[in-house]
Amino acid sequence: MAKNFAIIGVGGYVAPRHLKAIKDTDNNLVAAVDPSDSVGILDSHFKDVRFFVEFERFDRHIEKLRRSKDEQPIEFISICSPNYLHDAHVRFALRVNADAICEKPLVLNPWNIDALAELEKESGRKIYTVLQLRVHPALIALRKKLLAQKSGRKHDVCLTYITSRGRWYQVSWKGQLERSGGLATNIGVHFFDLLIWLFGPVENSEVHVSDQTRVGGSLELERARVNWYLSIDRQDLPEVAVKEGKPTYRSITIDGEEVEFSGGFTDLHTVVYQDILNGGGFGLEDARPSVELVHSIRNAEILGKRERSHYMLVNRPEGISQ
Repeated sequence: MAKNFAIIGVGGYVAPRHLKAIKDTDNNLVAAVDPSDSVGILDSHFKDVRFFVEFERFDRHIEKLRRSKDEQPIEFISICSPNYLHDAHVRFALRVNADAICEKPLVLNPWNIDALAELEKESGRKIYTVLQLRVHPALIALRKKLLAQKSGRKHDVCLTYITSRGRWYQVSWKGQLERSGGLATNIGVHFFDLLIWLFGPVENSEVHVSDQTRVGGSLELERARVNWYLSIDRQDLPEVAVKEGKPTYRSITIDGEEVEFSGGFTDLHTVVYQDILNGGGFGLEDARPSVELVHSIRNAEILGKRERSHYMLVNRPEGISQ
């Protein structure tokens, strides 16, 4: 039987992936809310969605459905709102007796997970997060290969992610540390989750550079040493990306070999949704390690360039911003 969904933050960047996932899993979107009314994309997926620009009216509508004897209540609420609102919107979902499917980062601070765990137990509802790289077929195969290795040595890993953004980024909530959690949280949390999933828990973390447009450092994981660099500065794009007119460059190497996972991203949210509907899904404890890591990066001392710094920091002639 089809489930009834509502969505918070339907006007945002990631919402279309959730709309597609709800439709592709043969479920219904009943209600949506966003302070922006630029949500014509709804018509591409569903024909009769109640839309609200005021959360209070959305709240009242969801409550009416919950108490109605004639209408099916909302069973899932998909949360695509700005990062700093995730915690509150997950709580809202539980209060109206719905399960929450929340975009990453699930929350900004580790202690928020503890509080949500208590509410999850009290309500009897579930909180899920979207860790879509964990369902990528190539990355699943890579993890199996890595776990099968018994050498005991640590791999050398290099993560580089440059996704150029214009001046709007700093003006929006994404450029505000207290709302987005900073670059490591907003554009890097899913990569950090991937690295921990592949190579085990964090043993040590250093931050070598951190400013409004770039952040980088090193990690010691159970089975890997990682140099990482994240940037929204288009000047950091390598020549190969510039020549091809690509605004984004993503690279993960393990012991000098590139991990190829550029394809297969189209339907990963749908896979996550189907897993949840089948009784699986990623929950609070799955999200905890990466939330703890990005929180520590956000609050770390900036050490400056080190011998083991990422090559993009080592090669920067103008030095490192601190």
